[in-house]
This record gives sequence, structure tokens and C-alpha cells, in this order.
Amino acid sequence: MRAVVTGGTGFIGSALVDRLLADGHEVVVLDDLSTGSEANLVDARVGAPERLRLEVVDLRDDRSIDVVEAAGAEVVFHLAAQADVRASVADPIDDATVNVLGTIRVLEGARRSGARKVVLASSGGTLYGDADPALLPFDESVAHRPESPYGGSKSAAGTYLRVYEALYGLSWTELALANVYGPRQDPHGEAGVVAIFAGRLLAGDPCTVFGTGDQTRDFVFVDDVAEAFIAAADTGDGCLFNIGTGVESSVNDLYSTMASTIGGPSEPGRAPARHGELERSALDPGHAAQVLGWRPTTDLSEGVRRTIHWFRQVSR
Repeated sequence: MRAVVTGGTGFIGSALVDRLLADGHEVVVLDDLSTGSEANLVDARVGAPERLRLEVVDLRDDRSIDVVEAAGAEVVFHLAAQADVRASVADPIDDATVNVLGTIRVLEGARRSGARKVVLASSGGTLYGDADPALLPFDESVAHRPESPYGGSKSAAGTYLRVYEALYGLSWTELALANVYGPRQDPHGEAGVVAIFAGRLLAGDPCTVFGTGDQTRDFVFVDDVAEAFIAAADTGDGCLFNIGTGVESSVNDLYSTMASTIGGPSEPGRAPARHGELERSALDPGHAAQVLGWRPTTDLSEGVRRTIHWFRQVSR
């Protein structure tokens, strides 16, 4: 199979590229390198240079349509996005330009090339918003209530999948991702809390927990997420799937686990809660288990151990 991976130099995208190449597929990566890094493809280039190509292109540019079309992929995995919630609030027009218009460009290129399917990375936390905590862990029947421009743009991107199916018969699957963590995650900017804590603890810098720290998240390991994309390439047409563990873990417990593993203060620094932050979040992966045959296999303690090991290696 030939596949396109948009955002393929990023944290999640590069893990997917590695997995596709390991299965013997050809991969064309589209990325503007604004948040990803070519360094994330070093292992892939060593292992299968003849089956990997990088095209540096911005999804704001109409040229991206031609690049997707020229790739002639069977499946397009669309992971490229403006993923910073705070940036989306500061500049909702740019957020929509990347996440909505960029998605339309990807779909248009896929349609023109005769691609069989598009698999979209969506956001489980922002898609469902501040839903009734009695419904936790959220399944796919929970109403979409995005409360940020980022959440709104990802919801709109999912709508365009359905439009292109209705108009052109282009198959799709949408994956609503929980809080993904693991090796290669950048501990700066809009990084996940696992990467932030790992980077700061290993550097001997203080960590900050916002609010009480009792807020919960569903942490899912990046290699498990890559497996979900692989599964979605061949099944689950026309469906949205939650990709998470269904387990709530508090930020306080996460910090305690990481500080005891790395060696750091038993108590983090504290700061006021950030406006708009969700109090609780977890995604029920039951539908993905039934249809995709996908289940997370890496528990949080093992995933954190592997993540810390990677951060130690790159910091040497």
C-alpha cells in the first residue's frame, strides 16, 4: 500500500510512519515542519529510505492539493493540524485556515488521486467539551460540545469527511484521540503534561500543577495510537471511534509517579487553574474494540517508564 501521512514529522505522525514502514508500505509524508522535525524520521530513513519521501508543504497553500494528488495514495492519514487550544483562541482565523481549509485541501487531493480512504485525527477532549461527568468515560454517543475554536475546527473537519463521502464516495474514519503521550513529544509549547513533567524533572527544574491537580485525563500511549490508525485503514468506514483507555488519571497522581521514578520534589509548584480547562476527561474505547479490534495495550506506568527512558537518551 502507498500511504500519505500529513503531519508525519510530528510526534504521533512519525510513530505512524514507523509502523507503516515496518509493515512494508510506501509512505509520503506531508509536513510544513512548523512543529514537527525531520529528526523524528531519522530511524525511518535508516530502515527504509527507498519507501519514504518527505514533501515540505503548508496546508494553507493550494499546492498541497497537488502534492496529495500526485502521491497517488490508497489511504491518506490526516494528522497535520494547528493543535494549540490557546493559539486557536488568540487567532481563530488561522486555526480554521489550517484545520478546516487544510482538511478540505487534503480531501480534495485524495479525491482527485482516487484514494480509497481518509483517516482523520480528531480530538476527544475538545470534541466532547465539558460534558456531564456522570457520562464518563464518554462514548461516541455523547453530544459534541466544542468550547474552543480548535475544538470547533476539528468538529468541522469531521463534517467535511461526511460531505466528501456523500458527494464523491470517499470513505473515511475519524479517530477521537485522548491525551496522547510518549517518545518524541516536544516538552515545549502546547505539549502534553507527561512530556512537560519529564523534560523539567530530568533537567532539575520545578514543575507546576495548575488548579488542584485533581483534574483527570485519559493518557494513551503513542504506539497504541499508531496501531489504531493502522486498524482504521482497512475497517471502520463511516465511523467515529474514541481512542483512549477509558481510565481517568489525575494530574497529581501522574506527577507523583513521575517524580518518584525520576527523582524530584514530592510536591510540585502550584498555580491558579487555567480558564476553560476541563475538570475530567476519559474516552470509552469499547466501540473501537468491537469494530476495529483495537485495544490499548500499554498501561500508564509502563508508558511513562518508556517515555522517561527516551527523554533520558536524547538529553545525553
